Amino acid sequence: MSDTIAAISTAQGVGGIGVVRISGEDAFSIAENVFKPYFGQQKGCISDLGGYRAKYGKIIHNNEFIDEAIALVFKAPHSYTGENVVEISCHGGMYLTKRLLRAVFESGARPAEPGEFTKRAFLNGKMNLSQAEAVMDLISAKGEKSNKIAYSFLEGTAGKNITKIKNNIVDIVANLSVWADYPEDEVPAVDENTLKIGVEKVYNDVLSLIKNYDTCKILKEGVKTAIIGRPNVGKSTLMNLLSGFEKSIVTDIPGTTRDVIEESVMLGDIPLLLVDTAGIRDTDNVIEQIGVKKAKESIDMSDINFLVLDASVGILEQDRELLSKCNPKKTIVILNKCDLNKKIEKEELLSTFSDRIVEISAINGEGIEKLKEIFENIVGISDIEPSNMVISNERQLNVMNNVKKILEEALEEIDQKMTFDAVTVLLQDAVEKIMEITGESASETVVNKIFSKFCVGK
Repeated sequence: MSDTIAAISTAQGVGGIGVVRISGEDAFSIAENVFKPYFGQQKGCISDLGGYRAKYGKIIHNNEFIDEAIALVFKAPHSYTGENVVEISCHGGMYLTKRLLRAVFESGARPAEPGEFTKRAFLNGKMNLSQAEAVMDLISAKGEKSNKIAYSFLEGTAGKNITKIKNNIVDIVANLSVWADYPEDEVPAVDENTLKIGVEKVYNDVLSLIKNYDTCKILKEGVKTAIIGRPNVGKSTLMNLLSGFEKSIVTDIPGTTRDVIEESVMLGDIPLLLVDTAGIRDTDNVIEQIGVKKAKESIDMSDINFLVLDASVGILEQDRELLSKCNPKKTIVILNKCDLNKKIEKEELLSTFSDRIVEISAINGEGIEKLKEIFENIVGISDIEPSNMVISNERQLNVMNNVKKILEEALEEIDQKMTFDAVTVLLQDAVEKIMEITGESASETVVNKIFSKFCVGK
């Protein structure tokens, strides 16, 4: 890979600093064309500098001073990409960083493609494919737990579980192959029952990984959560409390919210795609009717429903109608306005919603910690262990589902007393599939598709 690439690696906008990253064989000479140190030698100021060293100087383009800057040097193979890398930091801002990047291009670098720095890291053996994918997960992490999961992938902790499954299958294949290829040697015959137990163990391990994916996806992408209830129970106040600002209009007039209002918020460590809906009631107002219709649709479309009741009024017939429409497994009943004189009787709710009832005051934040606790229990992340999260995206899930199908075929072959040659072929296919996750056998098309989803500069 002889060409040298460059891109802006910081967010493009106003900021304290902007960083242009250069990677490739000519990274040092290109950097020296645009960067001039204030002190010390000028010629070879970058190439003669030791790795992990920095120089303070200025950016010069077409003999014109552009900005002050710091050049940080990483020498191959001890860099992110495994190549010679220079990162030039100037003052942040759209103009300065783009002007610096233009100077770098005119000195011989070409624009980096999306994710090309990380792609080079993968191709140069600095990380495997699942670790490369974890880079984007780390960047887009929305909370502490999603951050820890992404980091466990990046450092390879999660990948060890994949490798363990692969090695277990390889061991089974090796025993089958030795027994088949060297029948004249004193190799113990393969016991059918032992073989089945071994394959079943691997199969159960794969099932466990697939099952954990849903939890990982929740932490990465969020949970679509609808706030529903009749008018004036405090839905919009709850929306504003969770959002941290006045997203929804709050008044004493029933029917104020007439459309679906959406906002991404964090409830503890869980990202919520929060939807504030119109109060559900019978109305003659055509516009409000549309809002009520959307609110009713949200009950089925959401992953979780926050059904808000007014604790200062009690349970009305409209509330009972809504309670009957909600799936108890994905509904939290929120008794709002508990700072006022409570008139609601929880006994009516306990048989159906039991441990999914929480008393709050949306106006002062009371009870939100309890809401967070109940929510975490419902989505199943309260005791999550990051190292158990092994599948991080749909590509990896698809691979493991294919492995699952292959292992099911292998178990069926064993039960039908088929020759062990057929079982061996299936298990070898399973190993090949698993290696697609780490990139050991991934096609160039798959690799290119993965990195095309990265941002430019990473």
